[in-house]
Amino acid sequence: MKDYLHRTVWFTALFSAILVLLNAGFDKASAQEGKNMKITTSAFQEGGNIPSKFTCDGADVSPPLRIEGAPASAKSLVLIMDDPDAPGGVFTHWLAWNIDPHTNEIPEGGARIMPARGTNDFGKLGYGGPCPPSGTHRYFFKIFALDFNLDLKSGAKRHELEKQIHGHIIARGQLMGGYARSH
Repeated sequence: MKDYLHRTVWFTALFSAILVLLNAGFDKASAQEGKNMKITTSAFQEGGNIPSKFTCDGADVSPPLRIEGAPASAKSLVLIMDDPDAPGGVFTHWLAWNIDPHTNEIPEGGARIMPARGTNDFGKLGYGGPCPPSGTHRYFFKIFALDFNLDLKSGAKRHELEKQIHGHIIARGQLMGGYARSH
């Protein structure tokens, strides 16, 4: 019985050690779970209404954004804005990457000055503001800190961007705002 217990304890310890080693390499973000970034705007409160100025009903310019908490080890930032409430599934409004990790502010209309911009689901380069066909939609501004600079040409689509950043996210943050058109 004593020998059986000894083997069981040994096997359990070995199995636990193997699991720890396997999990360590899957995603660097898991090692950085406590490292959350903050993304805010002076244009609206978290969960509040996005002013029409930043939508298809207004000037359709990107809102000013403030970014905080990028880890010192970050090599670049990625920005994605999307609408998960779109009738056809998640609709991408803005893709930008290789943003300097020391950036703490993106000015209003700053989408035009991003170092690398992707093609949004409107088929255009850069920012395309909220323009829901009906009802109130939620729009998420997501910021990701990466451990490298992407080798991705301007104009790339979201699936290409997501493929390259997979396994390289070391911190993240998000801001959500809503918008409904007054038809």
